[in-house]
Amino acid sequence: MGFFERLTGSPTRAAAKPDHCHVEIGGEPVRVALVWNERAQRYTLRLRGSVREPVVTIPARGKLSEARAFLERNRGWLQARLAALPDATPLADGAMIPLRGVPVRIVHRPGRGIVRLHEAEAGAELVIPGEIDHLPRRVTDFLKREARRDLEAATARHAASLGVTVKNIRLGDPTSRWGSCSSSGTIAYSWRIIMAPPAVLDYLAAHEVAHLREMNHSVRFWRHVAAICPGMEEAKAWLTRHGASLHAVGAE
Repeated sequence: MGFFERLTGSPTRAAAKPDHCHVEIGGEPVRVALVWNERAQRYTLRLRGSVREPVVTIPARGKLSEARAFLERNRGWLQARLAALPDATPLADGAMIPLRGVPVRIVHRPGRGIVRLHEAEAGAELVIPGEIDHLPRRVTDFLKREARRDLEAATARHAASLGVTVKNIRLGDPTSRWGSCSSSGTIAYSWRIIMAPPAVLDYLAAHEVAHLREMNHSVRFWRHVAAICPGMEEAKAWLTRHGASLHAVGAE
C-alpha cells in the first residue's frame, strides 16, 4: 500500500531520467529509487519489500520536479512507514525465523549434509550444513521448496472445489503483492507466505484460485473466496498486521 496522485503536467525529456533522488528524514538523507513507467497513470510511493527502499513511480508524462514535489508532500507518510518497519532479521547462524507461523532457530553445522528441521529441547531448529557463506541461500532455497509444496497442495484443493484449472504455479519475491493470477491460468505466489500460519497460506491460495472464476474483486469474487476459505477475514487481518515482518526476514 502507498500514496498515489494522478498525473498533471507535461512530458519529461528522455535525457533527464535519473534513477534516484534523496529526501531528508529525521535530519538524514534517505535514498529514494525513481522508476519511470510508461504505462503508469499516476505518481505512487511505496516501500520495496525486503530491500526496504522507498520507490517513487513516475508516469509516462511525468517530470522530475513533480516527482520531487510529490515525495515532499508525502514525506510525513514515508517517515511514519520507515519508523514502523520491523527490525530486519538476517539469515544467519542463531537467527530466529518463522516457518508456518512457528519460530525456528537457524543452526549452522560444518560439513556436508542436507537442510533439515530438527526438534531440540529449546524448540525447532533449521539445521544448515555446509559453508557458512552459503547459509542464506540454503535457507532461502529450503523455504522456497516448502512454500511450493504447501501452495501446490492448497491450490489444487481450492481449484477442485471451484471447478477451475490452474495451468502453472510460479514462485517469486514480489514487493507489493502476495500473489497474482492471470486469465491464462498461471498463478504466482510470494514464497515468503510459507513463514505465515497455514491458514494464511490457505487463504492466499483460495484468493488467487477464485480469480479464475472472477478476474476482479467484485462481490461475487469474495463470495467464492468465502465459500472455500471461511476464515478469510482473519487471514486478511493477519497479513495486514504482520506482512511486513515476513519481508523483514533476510532484509538488507
